[in-house]
Amino acid sequence: MVVLKKLSAQLATGFLAVGALALPSPQTSSEDVAPIPAADPEDIASSFVAELISNATQIQEELESTVEKRSLLGDLLCDQKDDLVVNLGYAKYQGVANAASGVNSWKGIRFAAAPTGNLRWQPPRSPPLVLNAPVTPANSFGPMCPQSLPAVPNAPYIPGNEDCLFLNVYAPANARGLPVLVWIHGGGYGFGDGTQDMTEIINANNNGIVVVSIQYRLGAFGWLSSAEVRRKGVVNAGLLDQAFALKWIKQYICQFGGDPLSVTISGESAGAGSVMYHDVAVQGNLGSLLFDKSIAASPYLPFHYKYDDAVPTSKYYAFSAAAGCPSSGNVFDCLKAKDTNTLQEANYAVTQASAYGYWAFYPVTDNAYIYDRPTRSLDLKRVNGRKLLVGSNANEGPLFVPPTIKTQADLFGWLHVQFPNLSDAQITAILAANPNSAETDADGPKYETNGLGTGNNTAVFVSQDSNGQQQRGNNILAEATFVCPAYWMASGYTNAGNGKAAYTYQYSVPFAWHGTDVVGYFGPATPNQSPEFVKAFRQIWGNFVKTGNPSISNVVANGANAASPGAPNPASSWPTWTDNANNKLVNLNTTGGTPYETVMQWGSPVTQFSGDGIMNAFTVANANSWEGGRGARCDVYEGLAPSIPA
Repeated sequence: MVVLKKLSAQLATGFLAVGALALPSPQTSSEDVAPIPAADPEDIASSFVAELISNATQIQEELESTVEKRSLLGDLLCDQKDDLVVNLGYAKYQGVANAASGVNSWKGIRFAAAPTGNLRWQPPRSPPLVLNAPVTPANSFGPMCPQSLPAVPNAPYIPGNEDCLFLNVYAPANARGLPVLVWIHGGGYGFGDGTQDMTEIINANNNGIVVVSIQYRLGAFGWLSSAEVRRKGVVNAGLLDQAFALKWIKQYICQFGGDPLSVTISGESAGAGSVMYHDVAVQGNLGSLLFDKSIAASPYLPFHYKYDDAVPTSKYYAFSAAAGCPSSGNVFDCLKAKDTNTLQEANYAVTQASAYGYWAFYPVTDNAYIYDRPTRSLDLKRVNGRKLLVGSNANEGPLFVPPTIKTQADLFGWLHVQFPNLSDAQITAILAANPNSAETDADGPKYETNGLGTGNNTAVFVSQDSNGQQQRGNNILAEATFVCPAYWMASGYTNAGNGKAAYTYQYSVPFAWHGTDVVGYFGPATPNQSPEFVKAFRQIWGNFVKTGNPSISNVVANGANAASPGAPNPASSWPTWTDNANNKLVNLNTTGGTPYETVMQWGSPVTQFSGDGIMNAFTVANANSWEGGRGARCDVYEGLAPSIPA
């Protein structure tokens, strides 16, 4: 009890004496955590990670039994003050109440010092403590980080602010000890922000969860990599920002009514890729120190290099040259001295010089937080946390593939750009796994896949967006980069011990292109997402956050307007991934409604459906035979992963 009283006093003042994690998960045990690789004292990132782990472990060892701890945290500590003021030790923030929604919000909360000047390409650091700090109204978002869209024609330059390490908290009024969902935004590690409103998913789950959205350094500011960067700073700065935000959540979320012992990390696209990296961080030896559950929507894995490989090093020197520094040798100090506008313009220039649909800077193996290729770590089942919900969309590819592929020669040439390390024989193996020799015919059939995964009318051949060689390329990109990584993540949590399990889905509401699922679970919903569908989708996420199982009731899964709302629905008894020939996914689709046409941002017109006639259509499918044998195609990409590398 002495330890718990001490902990109570520390939490009540808003900060702990230690500098890293405050409250590791009660599900973590000595069997959960293998020995941590020894830190290199000369490596800045290793020292940062080692300190984080040491502090987390120290507190874990001081805590008493799980039952007593949870009772005290829920009853005494993890609730909001009436005035909505949170005291973080370095700042005080006052939240904003919304009587209509019943959700309070705290926007623009600084969680780390400004990563500018001498802190560029350094680990995130806590702001200095401020005694008697004034109360700051938390009523507006913090500035977004420097941005860059992917390499596409006429992409605009979008400036940002390097001082951007802020997060936002949404909590039901009078929240006490509620499970926490953390949102890591997507955007190819080069674009995006944490300003997504979280009110709707909280309301859809009976105001039973707390949600935190975070920001992290992007582009060259977050992912610049080379031997010199690692020697003088950190590579994967953006990933360490995210980990630091998770530490912040463990330390302070009690003041908002959240349970620091029940944290689910989530993300879409590069946000889901970030989730994947946290899942395999420190060789899976973190257990549940930072989180106990993960949600990954369309996990993004185009490739993965070591910090000093030729590709990230060439981007480093291209960035240096674009910023007016030398194109070889030691350039780190020159870059640190540059003004932010010069660096932001260089970040934009190098990204726009990349291959179509790519950004310039990505996560790497740093031998401090990430020790191996993700596919290898997942294959070895070296994963953190306990439960995973992972999914992908029916049409992930078109956004990232140049819409100019007409012949097989075009496709072959683009694949060498997409996979520059693969040989002609390896490219031929990819084509053999995706058989379709037809020329692209703009007037030929283009329609939504039938959702049955049988016959030839699958995404391998056609979709509403394209057909022939263009669609062949779209599907190769979709599966190699987003869909198969989802399968591999699920397998990483299967038969991995310590109660680990994974659940898998596909979002298929036409036209289910990359990113369109996000408004389904967070809002505002698009016309093709009916109220009954979004209720089900949001409760799938919410139930997973609360319980570690995404299953929802039959009435919610079928929809109240179904002919038999209470009839058995596969989403009410969600199958776990089995990592064998019987792998199952739940296909989240709809039927009915009134057709309307939408033109995609790359110019293709597609038909979607809206109106009162839309009905939920959730089915279970064999993930391996799905879409004409996807499992076999994923095996091909996994076999090529050492060469890609991924």
